[in-house]
Amino acid sequence: MTIEPVIDVGLERRPVMLLTRAHSAGAGAECSFLGITRPEEHPEHGELICLEYEAHEPMAQQELRSIAEFAAERWSLLSVRLHHALGRVPVGQASVVIQVHSRHRAESFEACRWLIDELKSRVPIWKQECWERSSSWKSGVPLQTTPDSTDCQT
Repeated sequence: MTIEPVIDVGLERRPVMLLTRAHSAGAGAECSFLGITRPEEHPEHGELICLEYEAHEPMAQQELRSIAEFAAERWSLLSVRLHHALGRVPVGQASVVIQVHSRHRAESFEACRWLIDELKSRVPIWKQECWERSSSWKSGVPLQTTPDSTDCQT
C-alpha cells in the first residue's frame, strides 16, 4: 500500500516557524531547516535591521509545490513542509522553514538540503536588506527554467 505524502507549501506575510506536531505515520526521521536573519554590520550602512521579501506569488507558489512534490517522490518522503516569509523579517526571526519526514535519516537530510538549494535557485523571491542608514537589494542567481515552464516568446 502506497501512502501519499503530505505536501504543505506556502508564502506567509510574517516570519515563519517550525511546527511541533505528531510525526507522520511510519516516519523514522524528521529533518528541519530554519533560515534565520542573522545580525550583520555594514561599514557604510550600519547594522542590519531586517530583511524584506517580495515574490511573484503565483509563480512562487507553483515552484514551491513543484520542488516539494519532486523531493517527496525522489526520496520517498512521508511529508514536506516548505514555507517562505514575505514582507519584513527582523534579525533573529526566520524567513524560510523546511520540515521533512521520511522512513530513514539519510533521505531526510538529503531532501532538506536539496529543497533549500532548489528554493534559492528556482523560486522567484527577492530580498531587500534594510540597514540602519540605507537599504540594498541582495543580488541573487538568475532563475532556472524547468522543463514544464512556459516560454513567453511567440
